[in-house]
Amino acid sequence: TEDGKDSSVLVQQLIEQIRYVNKAKMIDHKGSVEEGAYGIYNCVEKIIKQDILGCEMTELEGKDGDNKEESSAPEEEVFGDVLWDAHDEQEQMEAFQQASSSACELGFEKYFERLNDLVAAPAPIPPLLVSGGPGSGKSLLLSKWIQLQQKHSPNTLILYHFVGRPMSTSSESALIIKRLTLKLMQHSWLVSPLTLDPAKLLEEFPRWLERLSARHQGSIIIIIDSIDQIQQAEKHMKWLIDPLPVNVRMIVSVNVETCPQAWRLWPTLHLDPLNSKDVKSLISAECNSANVKLTKEQEKKLERHCRSATTCNALYVTLLGKIIACAGGTGNVDETLQQCFQCQDTVSLYRLVLQSVQESLRNDKEKDLLKEVLCVIGVSHNGVSESELMELYPELSSAVLALLVYSLHKMRLLTYGCGLLKYQHLQAWEMVKLEYMEGENAISTYRQKLVDYFTMQLSQDRVTWRSADELPWLFQQQGDKPKLHKCLLNLFVSQNLYKRGHFAELLSYWQLVGKDKSSMAAEYFDSLKEYEKSCEGEESMICLADLYETLGRFLKDLGLLGQAVAPLQRSLEIRETALDPDHPRVAQSLHQLAGVYVQWKKFGNAEQLYKQALEISENAYGAEHPRVARELDALAALYQKQNKYEQAEQLRKKSFKIRQKAARRKGSLCGFALLRQRALQLEELTLGKDTADNARTLNELGVLYYLQNNLETAELFLKRSLEMRERVLGPEHPDCAQSLNNLAALYNEEQLYDKAEELYERALDIRRRALAPDHPSLAYTVKHLAVLYKKMGKLDKAVPLYELAVEIRQKSFGPKHPSVATALVNLAVLHCQMKKQVEALPLYERALKIYEDSFGHMHPRVGETLKNLAVLSYEGGDFEKAAELYKRAMEIKEAETLLIGGKATSRHSSSGDTFSLKSALSPNVFMEHGQR
Repeated sequence: TEDGKDSSVLVQQLIEQIRYVNKAKMIDHKGSVEEGAYGIYNCVEKIIKQDILGCEMTELEGKDGDNKEESSAPEEEVFGDVLWDAHDEQEQMEAFQQASSSACELGFEKYFERLNDLVAAPAPIPPLLVSGGPGSGKSLLLSKWIQLQQKHSPNTLILYHFVGRPMSTSSESALIIKRLTLKLMQHSWLVSPLTLDPAKLLEEFPRWLERLSARHQGSIIIIIDSIDQIQQAEKHMKWLIDPLPVNVRMIVSVNVETCPQAWRLWPTLHLDPLNSKDVKSLISAECNSANVKLTKEQEKKLERHCRSATTCNALYVTLLGKIIACAGGTGNVDETLQQCFQCQDTVSLYRLVLQSVQESLRNDKEKDLLKEVLCVIGVSHNGVSESELMELYPELSSAVLALLVYSLHKMRLLTYGCGLLKYQHLQAWEMVKLEYMEGENAISTYRQKLVDYFTMQLSQDRVTWRSADELPWLFQQQGDKPKLHKCLLNLFVSQNLYKRGHFAELLSYWQLVGKDKSSMAAEYFDSLKEYEKSCEGEESMICLADLYETLGRFLKDLGLLGQAVAPLQRSLEIRETALDPDHPRVAQSLHQLAGVYVQWKKFGNAEQLYKQALEISENAYGAEHPRVARELDALAALYQKQNKYEQAEQLRKKSFKIRQKAARRKGSLCGFALLRQRALQLEELTLGKDTADNARTLNELGVLYYLQNNLETAELFLKRSLEMRERVLGPEHPDCAQSLNNLAALYNEEQLYDKAEELYERALDIRRRALAPDHPSLAYTVKHLAVLYKKMGKLDKAVPLYELAVEIRQKSFGPKHPSVATALVNLAVLHCQMKKQVEALPLYERALKIYEDSFGHMHPRVGETLKNLAVLSYEGGDFEKAAELYKRAMEIKEAETLLIGGKATSRHSSSGDTFSLKSALSPNVFMEHGQR
């Protein structure tokens, strides 16, 4: 509703109706449409995270950069270090649901028996070939059989892949094999390094299948639908010819006309055309759904028509039923039947569908838009979204688009996949090409329209998974190598493709532009160093660290280990500076760097880095977190390589227990989170009793509304939680500190700093008295209050908190731990801001000693601390000492540069909130320093 206006009577009635419906979610919003849309987006995102993924939230983190350090963690891959694309997985789930959507079984019982016989047959047995013409029902048969197997044979592991249109992402062999391997790993509780090199991936898959099938208690069935649509299917799927493990069965479906010759010798299940009974059943089902009744005469005509191989086809008959059902609503069934009888195959029937959609449009403008929409979807890589269509064609209103999409979707021309509109069947696209796109010029014109659109997005720095998916592929199709090359050097495009696991695709683009691995690596590194020059501020530096890490991992996967070290080392430096040496993202950098040393067979270096990463992860998340399990697995694999089998086994057992516990917990959360949340809400809202559990619920609801940006409601719930906790538990209980902390974060968000200060101080007071001196919650409040003091300019009040942070780290890690040195540096920075260089000097000197003892005299952190000491000496007038310290710092930098490839020079510090020291013209001229 608009501000100052009441809802209409109808809206109020609707609200009353849905208020008590369990599965309804109501968002009561007053204000602009944009704010409402944003609120809905946030609400849906949180529902997905909490109710579907089972994420729990109890402590409220501030959303500004200062407040989120402790909780912001690296994007965690589901399977160790293997990159995983949620879009690809979602596309497969949707393809399966679409394939199994028909209510009619089409006489599949006889085929089900044959498929069941395959599963029961003694090994070894070659793959079973399910063949039939286009639209004969292969996908439907396989999806229905999968559902039956899942129901009746729960111990059988079924892995499926539905290949979409040729040249789409779903038809790329390396992605298919990687996905199947990862699904096997997931079910086998095995987390191991997996190559992303396409050739090696295909070569190693049979060994993975042998190894993982041995760990599975039961049968494994792998189903690939439309396998002949895979690019170079025979070459990339040659492992199918080799004998399969004894408990593995393979089923593949193919089009009769495009089945590779070598596969025709396999046992084959051929789908026959539908018989008259199935035809009648299918058409009746469509007509009944629209309350259309056919006469006996009409049924006889249909029976006579559907007798040839092309008119008994399952897709043809389904389409025919839909056309008749639509005609029944207007009362001209006989006329429509006559038109259908002129169509002897599915493509011509689709043309009739198109004509009927055209006739439903009001004018030539809408008909032209229909043509544009169908053509631009057809020439895309993976489809086009509705919002993209409206940006491509500003004259296309949402009302007209909704009408078009509804009609085309209803008549099986278009479907949705990952929110993109695409063709439901190849025959539909064939029809559109015949109708609208004569010659290559038409296809080139529409491709260019998409190229212009996504290029414009890149120029506006809008690099999404969509632009990364479409633009390089479109340039490849156009054969425009210079533009493809330029597009690949957009670091965010390449990062997007790589981080979603599209390694083979990225590699194929570079091969097309004629670059070998080494020159590709050099070009990426040069682009990244150039981009670094424009990076200022914490947020852009964190983003830069991600880019460096992506490049390092990409080079590692290419086997360029020497060139991979420099970007990974740079990523580590930046994260230590911009975040904190104990931040989880630093653990991520250490883990990746260790992986390079493992491949390099420098096991001692790798072990040290993995142990550091393990320690950070344990401190950040606790000892039983999946990220801890990842580091344990990595160390176990390292010990295995060194023949330290006993140590490896101990770590593996520990990791297995963590993963098992996490999986059980996540499973129960996935199943019961929605019910639990609803029950808790009802419990506290209707009964209103003062209990610790209800107070916790109120806190959780406050956090939820805060994350939805509904700060007013969040404040209400958080206040009620605090009041209830004070009544039930007493005002000095640690749970009260949590509520105070959350309210303070909310006021900080609203820039009500005085209120936030008071609440943080109360929370700190409670936690100092109630918790151990090294408790993470105490450290959390200390940090956020210190940051708030700095923000408010109350540096005198911030000092004791930074001193307390040093104490906490000393108690947690011991006085000689590098994280203590970082806390000392942060305190020294604060003293320098207050012009108290005398107090800063011993802090820097102590930090330097810890860094030297921990990492050696030539470590980058030592160099950065020497630079900071040089600044202090210069400002104190001791120019000789300043020059000496600066010289030592530069020697470390030069040694580091030589070590990691000669190109890793940096303008940025690498420890704590340190000062940068810049030289102008010569090393002896010192400029004024400032805080990073």
